[in-house]
Amino acid sequence: MTEHRAASASDRRRQCPSNWDLLAETSRTFYLSIRKLPDNVGQVLSLAYLLLRVSDFFEDSAALSPGEKLQWLGRWNAALGGGDLGGDWCDAVAAIGAQEIDAIAAEYAPVVLAEFEELAPEIREPVRRHVRDSTQGMMRWIKRGPKIADETELDDYMHEVAGRVGYLSTEVFAWGSGAIAQRKHRLMKLAREAGLALQTVNVLRGIRKDYQRGWVYIPDSYFEQADLKPHQLFEPANHQNALRIVNVLANKAERHLQRAIEYAQTIPRSEHRIRRACVWPFLFAAATVGISRNNPEVLFGEAKISRRQVRRIVRVTSLFGWSNRFLDWYFARLVLAIAPEA
Repeated sequence: MTEHRAASASDRRRQCPSNWDLLAETSRTFYLSIRKLPDNVGQVLSLAYLLLRVSDFFEDSAALSPGEKLQWLGRWNAALGGGDLGGDWCDAVAAIGAQEIDAIAAEYAPVVLAEFEELAPEIREPVRRHVRDSTQGMMRWIKRGPKIADETELDDYMHEVAGRVGYLSTEVFAWGSGAIAQRKHRLMKLAREAGLALQTVNVLRGIRKDYQRGWVYIPDSYFEQADLKPHQLFEPANHQNALRIVNVLANKAERHLQRAIEYAQTIPRSEHRIRRACVWPFLFAAATVGISRNNPEVLFGEAKISRRQVRRIVRVTSLFGWSNRFLDWYFARLVLAIAPEA
């Protein structure tokens, strides 16, 4: 990673990494899951994920003002719709994202977009629609500003940045598998919950970091229940009340994750590679919830599961993930932070 950021933008473009290399650099977790998918499904989802990472970069960048974010997202949305990115794109992105990992996907956006346009139209166009819808949803929330009144508004925000990803993934799975296509209607009913599950865990993990960049994704209603104001969240005297908010978020994440596990269980056992690729991020998220409850690290740093636990989840579910009963049992253990050694 250090070598990548040390190279010039032009050098990096000459190296022209594959979409898999880009995915590995931008998200090890999703790389692990997507790389295990059948080739045709994995290729589409890797490109879709990178397109969404470009949008994420402009929404999250600490170097951009709200107005600049809207300009960049508008430019990107137009390009997704067939417009021209412009010859200055790569150098301009490199200039604003010099130290930000998400900038990697944005810098290579012309390459990723060109490869995306070569996909079969029957899957390219649904993916394009969902990526553009998510990008436009981000723009809507930037215009609104960083204030979330209640859980309904939080879910609306999370739907734009993650819930739509559940729909996108289901479209790709159904395109790649006739068996999944037969269950597409059932999966679509759960797809939004699957996206909200992962995003709620992101909110939980990022409480401190988001606050430092000026965003508080915790609803005002949660603060009212804990008798706190946002600026009081990290004061030592308010430690116990702040942990009440952490636990409310953890419980919300668990409720969404229960439906996410149901989503994975709805995927036919015959499609074990797709099923397994869904199970992993959901169980990683469940383990994160388990270690976050009553954990001050959520407020003062970031609660993260260990690489050892990641490997354990991968190993165990590779053996037993075909069993719905096992998934229910293992999920329940993880969210309580009592998963057995394996």
